[in-house]
Amino acid sequence: MIIAGLTGGIGSGKSTIADIFAHLGAPVYNADFYAKWLLNNSAELKDKLIKAFGSEIYDGNRIDKKHFASIIFSDKEKLALSNSIIHPVVFNHFNEWVKNQPNGTKYVIKESAILFESGADKLTDVSITVVADKATRIERVCKRDNVSEELVLDRINNQMTDKERINLADITIDNNNNMMIVEQVLKIHEQLIRR
Repeated sequence: MIIAGLTGGIGSGKSTIADIFAHLGAPVYNADFYAKWLLNNSAELKDKLIKAFGSEIYDGNRIDKKHFASIIFSDKEKLALSNSIIHPVVFNHFNEWVKNQPNGTKYVIKESAILFESGADKLTDVSITVVADKATRIERVCKRDNVSEELVLDRINNQMTDKERINLADITIDNNNNMMIVEQVLKIHEQLIRR
């Protein structure tokens, strides 16, 4: 079974691409979704985070996202520490998820906003990045999240650049509005099935 990593910057449309792969029958693991789920549901992860950051980061059984974000996003060392705790738990969860896929599954998609930054690309057989021009990305995120252009630009500027992702990826999907997305995904789907 081939493990394909799928990534892209905010507003690139990687979730749309992941949905197309899912419609083609590929199991899709959304690392961002499961990381958030594990923060609230993994006793192992909760214990490690509380030891590192204190019990105040949880409100009952739920992570206090605002409080936790205020701690880790204001201090690069604390952010690195949180990543060193969270990423291995997500990796283990993903590996269990892969083991539970039906026999005959040709490939799975691991969708992750920080595929390269987290080192998760090293656990994939092929990496795919989704790119779109900055204006398109800003427009998409402003509409989707109802936020200002400045806020979107700030998020874009805090992420790896498209150029950096393209240099690291095996395959690039151009998701500008004028591109034929389904044809690009179908071509990759056929390549992965034939491998």
